[in-house]
Amino acid sequence: MLDTVCDITTPELIEIRLHPAGFLPRGFAFLIDTALRWCLIALIAIPTLMFDDFGLGLFLICLFLIEWFYPVFFEVLFNGKTPGKRLLGLKVIHDNGTPIGLSASIIRNFLRFADFFPLFYLFGLISMLVNKQFRRLGDIVAGTLVVYSVPYTAKFTVPEATPIPPDFPLSRETQKIVVTFAERTPGLTKPRQEELAALLPTLSQTSHTEEPQGATRLIGIANFLIGRKP
Repeated sequence: MLDTVCDITTPELIEIRLHPAGFLPRGFAFLIDTALRWCLIALIAIPTLMFDDFGLGLFLICLFLIEWFYPVFFEVLFNGKTPGKRLLGLKVIHDNGTPIGLSASIIRNFLRFADFFPLFYLFGLISMLVNKQFRRLGDIVAGTLVVYSVPYTAKFTVPEATPIPPDFPLSRETQKIVVTFAERTPGLTKPRQEELAALLPTLSQTSHTEEPQGATRLIGIANFLIGRKP
């Protein structure tokens, strides 16, 4: 299957590995949603068309709302999953890994007409084939991704401790090192923790004797970096 991997680092320094969905699973999800939309439209057509012109007008309004807002409704209220996407294990998110919002969902779905040209979503298919994240035109403009919905299970967590702000600004790479060290401390012996902490003497040691030192101090800094409150 033509799928790839996309690694994203959140502002909390949590690395998320996303698996963008290729055009085949997305196509099957689209067909399922299309069939459901047609069934819903048929159910509405039976009673509304019995009322002549008024019924026809009401039917056309419902047709417009279902055709354009069916995916928006499900994507915004059901964590980026239309019924078709849910059955295929897919969901829509922002390209930074956050849940999709109303404006992005409206943009990506209202631009389906551009993906449809010149016939049968040809532009959308070409866009997905040349984009390494398989994004159609609507996804590119809205800043969204269709990914496999895989429940995230954290393998490591930072042990809870009193947050300690570092004495000086840390680069993003240094922050990641400190948080990664703290996540792995439960599986390390105390001597090994201190041995590794000694590799970062400017962070693990401080002239303030009343403050924690060594591995304990690094764990406290990690708690500060991930945003835990005292």
